[in-house]
Amino acid sequence: MNAARLSGYLGREGYKSLHKLFGMTPIDVIEGVKKSGLRGRGGAGFPTGTKWGFIPKGASNVYLCVNADEGEPGTFKDRALLEKDPHCLIEGIIIAAYAVGAHEAYVYIRGEYYRPYKILEAALNEAYEHRFCGRNILNRGFDLEIYIHRGAGAYICGEETSLISSLEGIRGYPKIKPPFPAIKGLFESPTVVNNVETLAALPYIINNGAEAYAAIGTEKSKGSKLISVAGHVNKPGVYEIPLGMPLMTFLNEYAGGVWKGRRLKAIIPGGSSTPVLTAVEAKDLLLDYESLAGAGTMLGSGGMIIMDETTDMVRALKVLTDFYHHESCGQCTPCREGSGWIKKIMARIVAGLGQKKDLDLLADIADNMAGKTICVFSDALAMPVKSFVTKFRKEFEEKCV
Repeated sequence: MNAARLSGYLGREGYKSLHKLFGMTPIDVIEGVKKSGLRGRGGAGFPTGTKWGFIPKGASNVYLCVNADEGEPGTFKDRALLEKDPHCLIEGIIIAAYAVGAHEAYVYIRGEYYRPYKILEAALNEAYEHRFCGRNILNRGFDLEIYIHRGAGAYICGEETSLISSLEGIRGYPKIKPPFPAIKGLFESPTVVNNVETLAALPYIINNGAEAYAAIGTEKSKGSKLISVAGHVNKPGVYEIPLGMPLMTFLNEYAGGVWKGRRLKAIIPGGSSTPVLTAVEAKDLLLDYESLAGAGTMLGSGGMIIMDETTDMVRALKVLTDFYHHESCGQCTPCREGSGWIKKIMARIVAGLGQKKDLDLLADIADNMAGKTICVFSDALAMPVKSFVTKFRKEFEEKCV
């Protein structure tokens, strides 16, 4: 059964939630999502229902933006949803739009995701043909137009205000908050921005109730989470797990363990911007927001990168610093200049020309980047720099003269 096609999706009770949805008030939907404990699955983990509740009551011209600009290195779980279950996303979009009073929704999809884009486009056409989208959906008096907008490959447009700027046809620069998008977003109107995985969770919540979703996971990290695992692992791929699963259980029993019989050296748990964990640190951790935060890292987007004992941590960090320097939008001085400075130092160290004092300099630059810019892009570079250099300092020192 091909769930990417409407016939296959309907065979799995697809769009069933809409019959229940239109019998609820928007406030009921928002409160239900709050009770479910669903948190944003794009990286920040902010409570979804609370975010929806920031839209002013009675607001007109409300917009819903879907963040499908999955550019975080190591993360590819939204791509799986777009390719394998696009109608689930569309159903989630309808639920969210109804809850916040939006009659126009924009899916901002990563430019490189051509195949997912074509699959989603075909699914959306099917949804329109069967009146799940458009005017007077299912004769229930609710109108919703859904548009797909392809990005041009800028990582920064995964940040919600940059995404909005890009949709408006201007350069994808982050904006200072406040005002927040819920007050002044797309076309200067109230706007909600939700991630693909977040929206895809909504049909289950409406169909089965908030309590059923909240029963999965931990007390504070409710529900399930998609983990995309890559690197030195036997079974790379995308896995759905209940939040709170032990990290090593996931690695060994789901992802097949570290490949080639080698030992684990390090794990990046939530995408390349999250602080790296050593094998010792990872041993007793749980895969939920609170446990990883307590260990000084983040669940983030769930993009897990496994590194075995042969990994050159210096070269691994250089790959990341090259990426973030290339993707900096250049709007903020600490990020623009700091990312370039870090890239030069890392190139010097990898070439065998670095000095041990460069390691302290890297940490100092990172400290002067984190929390000092309009968006958290500079933090996304500062965090891996500090964690790599601190936790694997001996390895870095060995490459210095």
